[in-house]
Amino acid sequence: MQLFDTHTHLDAPQFDEDREQVIARAREAGVSKMINIGFNRDTIPTTMKLAETYDYIYAAVGWHPQDAIDMREGDLEWIASLCSHPKVVAIGEIGLDYYWDTSPKDVQHEVFRKQIGLARELKMPICIHNRDAHEDVVRILREEKANEVGGVMHSFSGSWETAKMCLDLGFHLSFGGPVTFKNARVPKEVLANTPLDRLLIETDSPYLTPHPFRGKRNESAHVRLVAEAAAEIKGIDLQELAQITYANAMERFGIV
Repeated sequence: MQLFDTHTHLDAPQFDEDREQVIARAREAGVSKMINIGFNRDTIPTTMKLAETYDYIYAAVGWHPQDAIDMREGDLEWIASLCSHPKVVAIGEIGLDYYWDTSPKDVQHEVFRKQIGLARELKMPICIHNRDAHEDVVRILREEKANEVGGVMHSFSGSWETAKMCLDLGFHLSFGGPVTFKNARVPKEVLANTPLDRLLIETDSPYLTPHPFRGKRNESAHVRLVAEAAAEIKGIDLQELAQITYANAMERFGIV
């Protein structure tokens, strides 16, 4: 069985003491491929180092909305230059975050639009971060013609109505730890309705740890728990769910 963790942060400081063991545990759990996310000036270089060190780790590079206020002239060109690297498979995570008040909304919007434009120019898929900003995220994706490149709605947390809009724009929906939570009614309903050919799984480790490890540090090996929950929700066996989501990720990110 092959699993694909489409969104992880293995370069996070939470892994500084045992990163190699964490990666080894993921491999032992059947995680054949992972995409590490470089989302600001500090994490882009460490993400690139991971992707260059491990054959099975790929990179996405972009500017996170929480860090939008820190984006400087030349950073977009830096991201563009990295997109020619054979291990870089997406621009992200990009989007809007109205939960953490770290960057003004107008700055977030500007940085988001610029990166969608870059993705269209380079024909790269995008990985979307959306927290408490569903309406504006969908509106900007439409206005900036993000459907031309598509991508992934990372750790999707919206309603089925929002999900349908994202699917109509050609995006995949990715689900993580919350679908394993007992009372997570909406994520489970959305996953149940998501077409199998648009479904992806992730951990967002070290965050969003699935049950029964909730409250502890997450890691990529736990994507298997997400896969088990998704298979149960979809009414298919784990092997089939793993095979479908692995193939979806390979195609979405253009990995051969």
